[in-house]
Amino acid sequence: MSVPVPPSLPDEPLGLTVHSLPSVQALAPAAARRTWQGRVKMLVVMLICAAPVVASYFTYYVVRPEARRNFGELINPQRPLPALAAQDLQGQTQNLQSLNGQWLLLSVAPAACETACQNNLYWSRQLRESMGKEMDRVDRVWLVSDAEPIQPKLQAALQGATVLRVPAADLAAWLTPAAGRTLVEHIFVVDPLGNWMMRFPAGMDLAAAAKAKRDLDRLLRASASWDEPGRAAAKAQQP
Repeated sequence: MSVPVPPSLPDEPLGLTVHSLPSVQALAPAAARRTWQGRVKMLVVMLICAAPVVASYFTYYVVRPEARRNFGELINPQRPLPALAAQDLQGQTQNLQSLNGQWLLLSVAPAACETACQNNLYWSRQLRESMGKEMDRVDRVWLVSDAEPIQPKLQAALQGATVLRVPAADLAAWLTPAAGRTLVEHIFVVDPLGNWMMRFPAGMDLAAAAKAKRDLDRLLRASASWDEPGRAAAKAQQP
């Protein structure tokens, strides 16, 4: 049985279709659109991260229910912790900005720590302890403005406090007292972002401490969504 033979095809070259590549001008709009979309997404992520901080400060500084008044004087504009070299009581150097991450009740005085200084150290401790379960979000700080030795009788009052030596001139460039007062007379409040934002009036006593506690309660509530216990909690866990 014979197999049919297919008809012969003409001997011609194979035909190819060549497609042209897109031009740079044609790709540019799509690339620009992708870049713009990426930037928008990044901005949205940043806004989401910053929202709790912004909301808490907006609530405290702008929305003032019941027309409340602060006992402490708000500092406007706020003044961030400077990048100063400080020394602990063992002579080790650390940057003052290492205090960031906690609410700070901060006192300033020479090492002699006379009546006003001792009063502020006492009330700083009482205020922190009055925060109850929130006390680990607050740290007591004494910035010693000279190089003299600390009196042994102060050791008990300084338990759990952070004590650093910072030159008086550097402190005066950052903190300021109320008119007619000195730095030694005040307790200053620094937020966890490292901003000096409040100054309590001089001469803290029991009645003043109750008002100062209300201010601290409001600040801690307003920042509860983003502020976590920091150094104070870590120190409490140390042996």
